Amino acid sequence: MSAVPAHAAARVTAGAATPSATARVRSLAPDLARGAMLLLIALAHAHMYLYGHERGFRGYSLDGSPVDRLVAGLQVLLVDGRALPMFAALYGYGLVRLADRWTATGADWPEARRMLRRRSWWLVAFGFAHALLLFFGDILATYGLMGLLLVGMVRAKDRTLLRVAGLWTVVYVSLASVTALTIIENGSTPYPTDAESLLAGVGARLATWSVLAPMLALDVVTPFLLGMWAARRRLLDEPGRHHILLTRIALVGITVTVVGGAPLALIDARLWTDWSAAAAVPAYALHSVTGIAGGLGYAALAGLIAHRRTAAPGRVVTALAACGQRSLTCYLLQSVAFVAIFVPYTGALGGRLGDAGASAVAVGVWFATVLIADGMRRRGRRGPAETLLRRLSYRPVRPRPQT
Repeated sequence: MSAVPAHAAARVTAGAATPSATARVRSLAPDLARGAMLLLIALAHAHMYLYGHERGFRGYSLDGSPVDRLVAGLQVLLVDGRALPMFAALYGYGLVRLADRWTATGADWPEARRMLRRRSWWLVAFGFAHALLLFFGDILATYGLMGLLLVGMVRAKDRTLLRVAGLWTVVYVSLASVTALTIIENGSTPYPTDAESLLAGVGARLATWSVLAPMLALDVVTPFLLGMWAARRRLLDEPGRHHILLTRIALVGITVTVVGGAPLALIDARLWTDWSAAAAVPAYALHSVTGIAGGLGYAALAGLIAHRRTAAPGRVVTALAACGQRSLTCYLLQSVAFVAIFVPYTGALGGRLGDAGASAVAVGVWFATVLIADGMRRRGRRGPAETLLRRLSYRPVRPRPQT
């Protein structure tokens, strides 16, 4: 990232200096990537609402039908452990771009850092409320924690970003291996989705979330930092300029994630049943680390599509981008819909559907949120969750003394 400018070309008055006050054209690629990413998030989360089943390594039912096992294998291969790194890379990318926009209004780095930290604290608060009321697997608090712990990396040298990302990848492989051993020895931890009432499940949801959120934060350090590195080069803001690099990232990343995810996919699809711990632990670790490549590959693919469709995006791309612009609102709407459909005290389908059925519901819910987001776009309305987060996070920039 370039250094914070020593002076601003024009000073803005307090009360007017926020990024939203500066007219700018949104880049298509980041919004398109977030909109598509929410489909992966929905697929990764829907099966976690099912109950009454023994679960495999990635939480899929071991007693499902052949169709269920096929869906589980495909999602382990292409979705699980791939959506989260993609989200992390996009979040790191967005954090740098947000800091850039903030300093462009005349804020110095300490002011921008305070804003980023305040926004991160509010994300943790949003995540707490999300887990309290809806879903133990919340990821908002995870990214809030990332923002709090790694905000200083916004100004780190490129070499530092890449070195820390590389070193942390080694740590991540070790953590994934320990997780695999724990699952083999103790079995998968039951998900707290079978409570008979909203209040009855509060304690279990919060207990699981309080452990899961920091664990997930450890999982996504590498893609978060690589997303920061990409933002400094504006890879998604200027995909045409970086077309060759994005093509390589997409091809290599998606190929690596498919090859690396295949062994665990075979295990969770129950096509490989005579596995041993000596084989399953490396398979789980390989699946985890190659998911980083997959997340980056998916984000790069979105950049390439955006480059081809920027001049004439069409209705589908426009709707997906509208969903990406309102990703926080749409993410929370997914959880509202899943609770209404799956849990025992509402639709109770979580006790009757298998993995294939849950994934079908996930696709339908995601599609509905895309339509809702596009309707908001047509009416010129922002997402309510984004509006609330902006109001809570932003403060007027104090004019810097003239020199």
